Amino acid sequence: MTRFKCALAVLAMVLAARAFPADKPNIVFILADDVADQALGCYGGTSYQTPRIDALAQAGVRFRHCYSMPVCHPSRIAIMTGRYPFRAGRPQWGTFPRNLESATIGNAMRKSGYATAIAGKWQLTLLRDEPDHPGRLGFDRWSLFGWHEGPRYYRPLIYEDGKVRSDVNDRYGPDVYVDLLVDFMRENRDRPFFAFYSMALAHDVTDDVGTPPPLGPQGHYDSYKLMVENMDERVGRLVDAVDELGIRERTLFLFTADNGTPKSYYFTAEGGKMFKQPIELVWNGQRVKGGKGELTDGGTRVPLVANWPGKLAPGQVVDDLVDFSDWFPTFVDLAGGTVPAGLDGVSLADRLRGGAASPRAWAFAAGSSARWVRTQRWKLYDDGRLYDMSAGREEVAPLTISGASEEALRARAELGAALRGLVPPE
Repeated sequence: MTRFKCALAVLAMVLAARAFPADKPNIVFILADDVADQALGCYGGTSYQTPRIDALAQAGVRFRHCYSMPVCHPSRIAIMTGRYPFRAGRPQWGTFPRNLESATIGNAMRKSGYATAIAGKWQLTLLRDEPDHPGRLGFDRWSLFGWHEGPRYYRPLIYEDGKVRSDVNDRYGPDVYVDLLVDFMRENRDRPFFAFYSMALAHDVTDDVGTPPPLGPQGHYDSYKLMVENMDERVGRLVDAVDELGIRERTLFLFTADNGTPKSYYFTAEGGKMFKQPIELVWNGQRVKGGKGELTDGGTRVPLVANWPGKLAPGQVVDDLVDFSDWFPTFVDLAGGTVPAGLDGVSLADRLRGGAASPRAWAFAAGSSARWVRTQRWKLYDDGRLYDMSAGREEVAPLTISGASEEALRARAELGAALRGLVPPE
């Protein structure tokens, strides 16, 4: 090798080191749809096979206290803005506040020098009306199904980079979404990237597109079991793609979900009508039902797995509190940017770099008519009900004032003060 070629090789190594400082990783953020922690093997679930997610947890960190909103749209508002939905005006289903379009996680990551992409579920507008909406919110590439506009699985209606795909009628939607993200990561392997896989899986086929969506190849819709196992397989494809690109050690994988498991699931359609079946799963030897839409643990306690070889020691299980407003400041912190003032979120970047636990003192979630704040043990609703969650997830009987311990009374006072500071506008 000539001196000139040696100099070029050294220069390339220096530039690569500058492009990928230790605290500025690639981020692959995977948001499953309708998957409580109880559905995964690494959390004690035995109804479904999830070997790829379980492997990420075994080789990384599993969080026991991550909390979403009880349904999908509010969870996405919190992720995108770092704010609780009531601070964004409680946007209606399928909308996003215009005044916050420039203040999204996509735009923040762009400003920090990251390439950005999102694939799967959008739900923040009707894409037929605003096909450039993901671009305005900061994403360079996108492949998203037309929520309220067409199917997401078989014969999917997919908007890719502002245009409807005309060549996917014989393809399975989740494969199209994964393909876009793999192509994006390959195109940006030499610079930091933020790849947001907002999964369709494991949500059922939905009933919001007028006529029933197309049945699967077996003559019925996929079961929840098949959806969860398909979800796990697509997670594995993203991990394999990063491995093949040779960028695994500078890539942080995060897996979580937007809310808990549903109580029932569309399984077939006939004569223009769709029919559901109930969902039950086995978790730590017990039969449990889904809680999507509820403020119980069944509706809001979701998995969180973090994996970053060389940064996160394998086999960790941690009790940090995480809620969905935390993603915005966490990603900006990891990207080396300045976290904006006025967010509800708390960065857990130190934990994800292998350092200290998140400093979050309490988590928050809100439904249509109730709200709570909680610690790992204590959970206080805005109607005054206080539960000791160390007794189990069922919330059978709230604690009474007369029978409460000093610790319970102190928790009530502290969480009550937190709730009073979270007053939605009239």
